[in-house]
Amino acid sequence: MRLPFVAQTGCCSVCARPVEGFGGEYLCEECRRNRPFFDRAATALWFDGDARRMLLDFKFNAHLWLRDDFADWLDAAMHARFNVSAVDLVVPMPSSPLHRWDRGYSQCEPLARCLSGMIARRFDPHVLVRRGGATRQSSLPEAARRENVKNTFAVVRPESVRGRTALVVDDVLTTGSTFSEAARVLKDAGASRVWVVALARSTRCC
Repeated sequence: MRLPFVAQTGCCSVCARPVEGFGGEYLCEECRRNRPFFDRAATALWFDGDARRMLLDFKFNAHLWLRDDFADWLDAAMHARFNVSAVDLVVPMPSSPLHRWDRGYSQCEPLARCLSGMIARRFDPHVLVRRGGATRQSSLPEAARRENVKNTFAVVRPESVRGRTALVVDDVLTTGSTFSEAARVLKDAGASRVWVVALARSTRCC
């Protein structure tokens, strides 16, 4: 099995979109047009082939034994993109109550918990919550994704993030709209920086 790992050089300085054959950092056109609220991103794999199959099994079929390998890949991507020692707390992207009930678990929590242990940073699964159940992002075009996630998150303990660097962990980065909205509410609550890391990045991503 050959996994499609994402290049960690020649990337957009914000969303981490790689450009083949480019060695430095740049600001991509999408981030210039619609600057996300997060400060920096990292991704480990392309959401394609065996990586896509494994991630969907983890997300929908409770193949949670994949967690440790996934966390290793997230950790490697993070260390390539971030000053990991500056992270203060690790926050999983929250699932909607309906999706959590339907699956019986939130796929981002075990990833974020494992990753926080690897980097010895505080794990807080309760500071960021999702309000209600928005339409699934995967069913929407890019512009609609930004509208769909507006006001779907809330920070329930602002003192936990005030003045801190928060790392938000999710499974897939597509347009970055969900990450951006989560970062917006964390910054509104006083977070000084929000970095985001996803296991996979969509081939149609930003």
